[in-house]
Amino acid sequence: MQPEHLQSAYILPVNASEAILVGRVWVNAVGGPCPVLVRDGMLLDLTGLAATASGLFEIDDLAAHLATSEDLPVLGSVDAFLSGEAGRLLAPIDLQAVKAAGVTFADSMLERVIEEQAKGDSGRAQAIREKLAPVLGDSLRGLVAGSEQAAKVKALLQDMGLWSQYLEVGIGPDAEIFTKAQPMSSVTCGDKVGIHPISQWNNPEPEIVLAVRSDGTIIGATLGNDVNLRDVEGRSALLLGKAKDNNASCSIGPFVRLFHGDFTLDVLRRVRVSLLVRGEDGFEMTGESAMEAISRTPENLVSQLRNRNHQYPDGAVLFLGTMFAPVKDRRGAGLGFTHEVGDRVEISTPELGRLVNWVDRTDACAEWTFGTRALFDNLARRGLLATGH
Repeated sequence: MQPEHLQSAYILPVNASEAILVGRVWVNAVGGPCPVLVRDGMLLDLTGLAATASGLFEIDDLAAHLATSEDLPVLGSVDAFLSGEAGRLLAPIDLQAVKAAGVTFADSMLERVIEEQAKGDSGRAQAIREKLAPVLGDSLRGLVAGSEQAAKVKALLQDMGLWSQYLEVGIGPDAEIFTKAQPMSSVTCGDKVGIHPISQWNNPEPEIVLAVRSDGTIIGATLGNDVNLRDVEGRSALLLGKAKDNNASCSIGPFVRLFHGDFTLDVLRRVRVSLLVRGEDGFEMTGESAMEAISRTPENLVSQLRNRNHQYPDGAVLFLGTMFAPVKDRRGAGLGFTHEVGDRVEISTPELGRLVNWVDRTDACAEWTFGTRALFDNLARRGLLATGH
């Protein structure tokens, strides 16, 4: 299974000419990573402003500054990096913490409870779904997490013996915020994503990912795939790290779109994130996540991520969760969905573009070797550490 080359027109937002898109690429000519600005299909070098994406995002009024910047060095076209001719795309972040919010949509709340009840056995999921969906689905729909109504629903479900640790973080006052991946470990558009070979029940999670400065300011957004092992987490919530943080299990990109002009946080609240999975076996599955269905606002989730009790001096990105929980049968009736090697996964929304990956085993994906120490060695060799960013 060899992923084919993508084209820029396929992965960029529909109104890319109006968007302020920033990211990172590996530049063959300099032998290292560069933060970049996308303009008219070309990638402009931003290392003169900041040597890292983390430092770039800390610049005040960054979007306005980039909108009027001139005479930035041209590294090549987006297509030249997608083809490998000039280099390759990298995840549009580097030193930032990679965090995720879990159980933020009613539909995914229900599926997490089903995983818990099934103890990771996909064969039991459908029967449990048929039992719980009429009760939990109606109770959770449109519920605002942490509200007085949520507290009443909690009491009702407890009386019915249906309360769960997933419902606690789904509708209670405290969000689930966990570490999805280590800084520098994320893959991006065009790369393989990894499924741990022990898993037989897993799925993609199409999500909006916020870019957050060290002071908690939300400056933009991108797309993400929070690859998930349902059978592993279903056996025990304490296995969340094994279910979530594996080689090539976190994909982010292709670029961060900064809030500017008509693209605002209010616009982001209304986007619909689409998912397409197409297998080499002819299997196809589609789905959609509407941000308007989220049970907590992006601002609330960021305030629970970064506050006086918890800081991120290099900034952070935050996956906002997904409402899409795939249940379409693949390996047999009642077994639901699971990935197969070779699956093509596309996560898209017109405002942010398209994140495309191909599924393989984690032990068959390229190992992560370029970490923070390697980054700083590389920047020092290129004389870029004096920028202070």
